[in-house]
Amino acid sequence: MPARIISGKDIAAEMRAELEPQVVELKQRGITPGLAVVLVGEDPASQVYVRMKAKACEKLGMHSETITLPEATTEDELLATVDRLNANPAIHGFLVQLPLPDHIDSERVLLRILPTKDVDGFHPENVGRVAVGDPTAFPPATPFGVQHLLMRSGVQIDGSHVVIVGRSNIVGRPMASLLLQRRKGGNATVTVCHSHTKNLPDVTRLGDILIVAIGKANFVTGDMIRPGAVVIDVGTNRVDDPASEKGYRLVGDVDFEAAQQVASAITPVPGGVGPMTITMLLYNTLQAARRWAEN
Repeated sequence: MPARIISGKDIAAEMRAELEPQVVELKQRGITPGLAVVLVGEDPASQVYVRMKAKACEKLGMHSETITLPEATTEDELLATVDRLNANPAIHGFLVQLPLPDHIDSERVLLRILPTKDVDGFHPENVGRVAVGDPTAFPPATPFGVQHLLMRSGVQIDGSHVVIVGRSNIVGRPMASLLLQRRKGGNATVTVCHSHTKNLPDVTRLGDILIVAIGKANFVTGDMIRPGAVVIDVGTNRVDDPASEKGYRLVGDVDFEAAQQVASAITPVPGGVGPMTITMLLYNTLQAARRWAEN
C-alpha cells in the first residue's frame, strides 16, 4: 500500500486558524504583531519566498513590512537597517533573508539582530538555548515546522530512532536539538548523517523516522528507507522538465515515487514542509509580540 501523505499545506492551515484568534486578542489590547523581512539583491527564489511570507502575515491580520535593498548595499548600510528594526516598537520580529551577497558577512549581520526579535532562530543565543532545551527560545522555522508536522500527524516521536540526513545550522543541527528535548515532541534517539558518513544507506535504513535536508534532488532512493518508516523531505530542488509550462518542476531530496512504496507516511514536495516553515515564522512572531506586551 502506498505511503500516507502528510500534507504540510493542510496542517499549516489548521495551525494558522488557531493563531488567528490569538492575533485578534493582542490587537484588542492595542498590539498588532509585526514582522519585517529584509531582502538584499534580486535572487528570484528569495523574492518568491518573501512575497509568500508577507501574504501569509497580512492574511492572519499581522503587520508586515518588506524592506528591499539593492545588490550593491554595503554591509554597514545593512547593519544600519538592522539597527532601525531592532529599535522599531512596531516590529516584534524580523529576519534578513539568506543568502546575502558575497561582500556581506552573514554572521555579522545575524549577530546584530536582537535575540528577542530573531524569529528566524539564527542568533547564537537562540541556537544555544534551543540546544539546551529552553522552551522560550525561538527555534529555526523549518525544523520547528517539521516537529509540528510529526506531532500533528500522529507520528510517534518519543522513543523512536530518527535519522537526519544533513547537518546544516538551518535544519539538521537544530532538528536534532528539538527531537532530543525532554518534552512533548522530543525524547527521540537521533542520528545525524552527512557527506562523510560511511555506508550511508545502512545508516538511513535504521530510522523509524527519516528526515532529509541535504539539498540534492532525489538523493534518497527507496532502498535507503526502512520499510514502514516515516519520511520527511525538507528539500526543494528545480529539475528541468520540458513538459512543464515553466520548463522545470520542483522535487525534493527524496525519490518520492520509490519512497512512497516503502514508507508508511511521507511529505510531498511541494506542499509538505514548505508551508510549515512560514507558519512557524508567524508563530514565533506572535510569541515575540506577546512577550513584548508582557514586559
